[in-house]
Amino acid sequence: LSSTIFSLCFHLFNHQLSYILTKDEVSACLARAGPGFDHRFRFGLPSPEHVLGLPVGNYVHLMARIDNDFVIRAYTPVSSDDDKGFVDLIIKIYFKNVHPHYPEGGKMTQYLEKMKIGDTILFRGPTGRLFYQGQGNLAIRQYKTSMPEKKLVCHLGMIAGGTGITPMLQLIRHITKNPMDKTRMSLIFANQTEEDILMRKELEEIAKTHLTQFKLWYTLDRPPLGWKYSSGFVTADMIKQHLPPPGKTTLILVCGPPALIQTANGETRLTQRCFVFCDAGD
Repeated sequence: LSSTIFSLCFHLFNHQLSYILTKDEVSACLARAGPGFDHRFRFGLPSPEHVLGLPVGNYVHLMARIDNDFVIRAYTPVSSDDDKGFVDLIIKIYFKNVHPHYPEGGKMTQYLEKMKIGDTILFRGPTGRLFYQGQGNLAIRQYKTSMPEKKLVCHLGMIAGGTGITPMLQLIRHITKNPMDKTRMSLIFANQTEEDILMRKELEEIAKTHLTQFKLWYTLDRPPLGWKYSSGFVTADMIKQHLPPPGKTTLILVCGPPALIQTANGETRLTQRCFVFCDAGD
């Protein structure tokens, strides 16, 4: 692969060889894989031994000048510090004249889709108010400038829409790979069509191999004939049936488009136990 250049602003969060830069530019590699509207973008780190060092629960910002505008979007990597030398992003491309509500498409995603090996883009991070520290231990900032408040959970409920699955997958992978972590997770994953379901194969494999720890449920706006899951918007009944009940050791995580977030926040039973991630970029 050819080289590309990107700038990162990461801090050292562990004693491994992490990528720690402020304003320096370094050479890296960009790879893209996956047909259709969803792509895996791979950005190489300075060496095969470098890791990103991103805290679990955090995300990065991608920045680019597009049509004379400086565009910033948030994305959660789907790779982890087990993956040395690179960072992967799963990004849904929003093309122009495809979605009636977004006739211009996504500025950042169309920009990324047109990138070639050797092109440049800026990364900045880590960003986020949630830090998962293992075995149900969380630290959450109520506001960006707040001191983190510690919380111990036994059961995480998750509501994701579209590309909002990426922070959930980050947590699901981290928890299920640690045999000492018994934290349970229940996910409602909302999409428009069955074809829109990102990372479906991996999610269903995890649900199959972690039957008592991870529960998966889908809902589609336009389900096919014979669809065995839910249809339509996420509802209070759906939440009651598939997510953990209110309790001191439960927390609901939400990431997705504004309508989904509004629905989740609109449920009074969630207000005291709901954390909303920054929505994925367009």
